[in-house]
Amino acid sequence: MSEIDRVGADSDVVEAPLHVGDIVDFRRGMFGSQGSGDTTGYGGLVRPVQLPGETPRPYGGWFDEVADQLGRVVPAYDQAVEKVVVHRDEITFHVHRDHLVEVMQGLRDDPALRFEMCMGVSGVHFPYDEGRELHAVFPLISVTHNRRLRIEVTCPDADPHIPSVTSVYPGNDWHERETYDFFGIIFDGHPALTRIEMPDDWPGHPQRKDYPLGGVPVEYKGAQIPPPDERRSYS
Repeated sequence: MSEIDRVGADSDVVEAPLHVGDIVDFRRGMFGSQGSGDTTGYGGLVRPVQLPGETPRPYGGWFDEVADQLGRVVPAYDQAVEKVVVHRDEITFHVHRDHLVEVMQGLRDDPALRFEMCMGVSGVHFPYDEGRELHAVFPLISVTHNRRLRIEVTCPDADPHIPSVTSVYPGNDWHERETYDFFGIIFDGHPALTRIEMPDDWPGHPQRKDYPLGGVPVEYKGAQIPPPDERRSYS
């Protein structure tokens, strides 16, 4: 019996072993809540949180062409790219954080690649993916070749540092600030890594999965509302 079947058949299992393939967690119940007194039967659901696994060659279409060219552009390709995943008709290069800027530079500048646009960065938090709890995902677009791909980088909770790519894609400035604000990923080399949505003294990072879902007291400090005649007018 597989680990998935075993846990699915036994809802009393408290903790499932990690790193079984690309399974990073087992979610229990409809929404993952515990101790709610659920009588619907959904509380007995157990399903794995499974990430797509590495895709073997050939990837298909232009994906192989881009991977081959990136290998020529980045001398340390084998150390830089940890794995390549083709999932739902999209290719993702999982890049080691030490080589992120080098890979981004090659993707942008090489004439055969020319991924001129980085559409920002999204944070993801997998609290049970030990040593890789924080993920940063960079969607790239090549206007020249009409192509899209993704770069994904991970870092541990204990050392949440990823190099900033603002030296290659200056437009990522505010996106990296937002990901830092909500997930706590520190982008080394960013010109001014400060919060962008939450107040500077806000404790914690609200989009992490270990952040409380409710019952959080109002934590804004020092906020003042000016008199009506001193407020900004938009008319």
